[in-house]
This record gives sequence, structure tokens and C-alpha cells, in this order.
Amino acid sequence: MNGDDVRALARLLPDVIEGAHRGNPDFRVGGRVLATLWIEEDRLVLRLTPEAQDAFCEAEPDLFQPLDGSWGRRGWTNLDLPDCEEETLREALLAAWRVTAPSDLVSLYE
Repeated sequence: MNGDDVRALARLLPDVIEGAHRGNPDFRVGGRVLATLWIEEDRLVLRLTPEAQDAFCEAEPDLFQPLDGSWGRRGWTNLDLPDCEEETLREALLAAWRVTAPSDLVSLYE
């Protein structure tokens, strides 16, 4: 997967818009960042619950790693894109969207 794949898949999620965070493309829903794309590093940083972070990191430890420090303890997670399969990226983006989107939007989606 690469940045173009991330953009295409993120835009499929309800009400997601692309913005910028610290000079990097990001994806937002309800004004909140759900993921930031670090193009030069071929990675995506996702906002997950700590439980979802644990599950992704356990299932795919070569792809997912918590961010260092307090951000990582709150669920922010690195995803290395080059070896990531499309289904894994879809699942991770959806998990990030669910924790970030307003609850009424999540209810409509589900």
C-alpha cells in the first residue's frame, strides 16, 4: 500500500475530509484527526482505542507499532504501509474512523 491507496480508502469513509497536520496529509471526521500520512516514511499514524491498538499490534507486529510515549499509550499507532495488505488497511482505517467520528454518525453507518 502507499499514500494514494490510503487517500482512496480514507475518502470512502463517511464524512472524511483530507487536511494537513504538521505539514503531512491527514484525514478528519467531525473536525478530528483519525489518521496522518507520513509520505516520506511510508507510514500511517492511526487513532485507535488502546484495545484496538493491542489487537492490531498482536495480529500484525511487523506492520503495527504504538507511537512512543503518552500518545502511544492513548492508542496512536504506526502502520508501515509497504507490506500492508488492502484488507488490513481498510480494517485499520475503519477502526480509527469509529473511534473518531461523532457517535451519531457511527450509529448511522452501523
